[in-house]
Amino acid sequence: MFFIYLSSGLFLGWSLGANDAANVFGTAVGSKMLRLRTVAIICGIFVILGAVISGAGPTQTLKELGAVDAMAGSFMVALSAAFTVWRMTKLKIPVSTSQAIVGAIIGWNLYTNSPTDLNSLTKIVLTWIVCPVLAALLSMVIYLVVRLIVNKLKIHLLRLDTYNRVGLIIVGAFGSYSLGANNIANVMGVFIPVSPFKDTSLLGINISGAQQLFFIGGVAIAVGAYTYSHKVIDTVGKSLMKISPVSALVVVLSQALVLFIFASERLRDLLVSYGLPPLPLVPVSSSQAIVGAIIGLGILKGGRGLRYRVLGEISLGWLITPVMAGIIAFVSLFFLQNVFKMEINSTKVSDVRYNNVNPGKLHRQTNIGQQTLVKPAIFTY
Repeated sequence: MFFIYLSSGLFLGWSLGANDAANVFGTAVGSKMLRLRTVAIICGIFVILGAVISGAGPTQTLKELGAVDAMAGSFMVALSAAFTVWRMTKLKIPVSTSQAIVGAIIGWNLYTNSPTDLNSLTKIVLTWIVCPVLAALLSMVIYLVVRLIVNKLKIHLLRLDTYNRVGLIIVGAFGSYSLGANNIANVMGVFIPVSPFKDTSLLGINISGAQQLFFIGGVAIAVGAYTYSHKVIDTVGKSLMKISPVSALVVVLSQALVLFIFASERLRDLLVSYGLPPLPLVPVSSSQAIVGAIIGLGILKGGRGLRYRVLGEISLGWLITPVMAGIIAFVSLFFLQNVFKMEINSTKVSDVRYNNVNPGKLHRQTNIGQQTLVKPAIFTY
């Protein structure tokens, strides 16, 4: 039964692969440096590795935002986000899967009268602003450094072309790894509380239940990248701005670094060890990162070549995505509960009330028949 519910998560993973593979390799294909089939295979392999090895960090933030605690609820939240991303992909608009799943989770919170952790929501929304700005700054700095190196070494054009191709494959693999590590939370995060997978060991390697779930989600992302990513790749690679091979390398590297920064637990721990403020582990938008990186190059070149109409359409898609996903989730949950009589959360909305049992702790009190159970709530403020 769980795998039937998980189908919406697989659909979301497929949609993410179809939409976000463009963010990793769109500029490489658009600049004629790599073929679509080649980049889809590379993207698929490294997305799976990133999801399994480094996907745990950003998942925790989504769990804090809203812990969907019933399989039918998880199914509908993922389906709402997947439908939104799929629809935007059909329109050739690179959108944020992170925004879609956040909107869907908030839709679930509103319908079930569950509190939304404002601290986590603020953290996530701030990254939607920081992400493209950081990508733009990185692309500007990296481009200036690369141009300085190329001009100083006076590399022959044919050799430079070879270096670019190899570089695009390497940074594309890194970008795909970062995409899997950062965005697998969007695909499988809502299923972790209801997952039946248990920790196991394979060839002496411990594999957690969450990692098994991430592997399945990673495969779905890889299939989406291979089968349906060409539409958005065309928008990112050609429509927003004409990209040279060197610029394509810079854009992909900038996007990959941004995703890695917000997904790496080791980087966070390293900053803490030096007494520096830790960066939040948040599923950020690869679409926002890649568009920010392209805009950074456009600004560096005086704004020439940027197609502002396409940029406006993409920005509008970013605004519509979380609202659309939230509305779809809210309405769909109503039908799922009242028409199909399915349990969308573990406790009835009418039976939940909040009571401060201990100072500083928010507890949830649930009446079941004559008994009263008091258990810690998922959210604390």
